[in-house]
Amino acid sequence: MIQKNRSIAQMANSGSMADIAFLLLIFFMLTTTIVNDEGIDLLLPPKRMEKEDIPIKERNLFKILVNSEDELLVEDQPRSSAYNLREEIKEFILNPNNLNELSESPVKSVVSIKTNRGSSQDAFIRVLDEAKAAYFEIYAKRVGLTSVEFRSLPSNDPKYKKARLGIPMNISIAEPF
Repeated sequence: MIQKNRSIAQMANSGSMADIAFLLLIFFMLTTTIVNDEGIDLLLPPKRMEKEDIPIKERNLFKILVNSEDELLVEDQPRSSAYNLREEIKEFILNPNNLNELSESPVKSVVSIKTNRGSSQDAFIRVLDEAKAAYFEIYAKRVGLTSVEFRSLPSNDPKYKKARLGIPMNISIAEPF
């Protein structure tokens, strides 16, 4: 008998390879998340509308300047600290004796705080806290509370609304010079 040497080449059926590759492609496309870089998540201020400048009489402006050495210039008078600043602001806002050098009315009074580029944040915050504390003490006194009790009131409380009626907290923070 003659033997024929039949060697059959072993080949894989590649007909379904394209189908498998396609299914893998679909699988990875569906399961992969694509990262979208959206930039910085900030709430931008609205576009500037042209505003009409409201003139403020010099009389109604309580000026506080903080220099690079954290020294104060309050109403053109040099100071080394914020001592008694709160009382002066309260007197300026309320003007109980109707003096010509103090504000015309609490509605028209503005406390202006301006710092130097070299001023420390602590000095600025100390002055700002004194200005806000002056307003809070005025509000608290109007409704017979302490300043701490007044600050704990919710803004929809009738006492809170009564205290702030006619006396807006006008504090202007100017650009550093």
